[in-house]
Amino acid sequence: MSADTDQTRPRADTASVTKAVVPAAGLGTRFLPATKATPKEMLPIVDKPAIQYVVEEAVEAGLHDLLMITGRSKRSIEDHFDRAYELEEALAAKGEEGKLRSVRESSDLAQVHYVRQGEPRGLGHAVLCAQAHVGDNPFAVLLGDDLIESADLLRRMIEVRENHGGSVVALMEVEPEQVSLYGCAAVETTGEDDVVTVTDLVEKPSPEQAPSRWAIIGRYVCDPAVFPVLHRTPPGRGGEIQLTDALKELARTSPDEGGGVRGVLLRGNRYDTGNKADYIRTVVEFACRRPDLADELLPWLRDFVERQERARV
Repeated sequence: MSADTDQTRPRADTASVTKAVVPAAGLGTRFLPATKATPKEMLPIVDKPAIQYVVEEAVEAGLHDLLMITGRSKRSIEDHFDRAYELEEALAAKGEEGKLRSVRESSDLAQVHYVRQGEPRGLGHAVLCAQAHVGDNPFAVLLGDDLIESADLLRRMIEVRENHGGSVVALMEVEPEQVSLYGCAAVETTGEDDVVTVTDLVEKPSPEQAPSRWAIIGRYVCDPAVFPVLHRTPPGRGGEIQLTDALKELARTSPDEGGGVRGVLLRGNRYDTGNKADYIRTVVEFACRRPDLADELLPWLRDFVERQERARV
């Protein structure tokens, strides 16, 4: 190959991030029996399924090519992002333009592809299922359990990746008693206030073993070098292939080989819909912001809290 031809090929560390991967194959056992026949990703936040918020975030960050990693009993996710012609015709015939727009919105958001994860073998295995789709390009990973209100975090992560190469994780500072719920990072400061260099990662450590209080939340921008590492990563905690273990190895790998991991510190709001209490809090908070609901809901909430306090007394 000539030198001129070689220079025209984009290098892996400078290629733009254009694709997003959304793992959605989990069983959702914490929400049984609601998730017996309904994917947890389709549980509504007021009147929109949680997964749609995630797709909207990716699109707002400039990622219009999305791959959903699904499994059995996830067909309703595909249906949600597809056209519903009979429903649309019925709404159009009734002149319900607002509802018609909301129904069409999900199918017009992005180009959504699907691949099945044959068995639930962890986040690392779910990411491996995306290899054929993303190829040798960097890509974002968005977990549906975490709702990030703004696309600024993902945009910033993509910017850091394009400036420095390697992989990027989103980090949030948590209380010491919460570190065992997350993968935690050992970090070093950089010349940028919101960016750190990740030197080590520990999956769900005890508070005594945690390298810091900086926890990885559900946003990643991965270099394609993660794929060969995942292929040789043995099952870790819970018998699953952990993405954290692969990123830990990449943190110690030369940048020339796609290594290096940086963290972007979350400065906005993040909502964890992966457990019941946080899910309910998220629904209530999102509802209270809605002009069509707040005037009725907020007075009821105040009265409800007062009644609960009187009952305790």
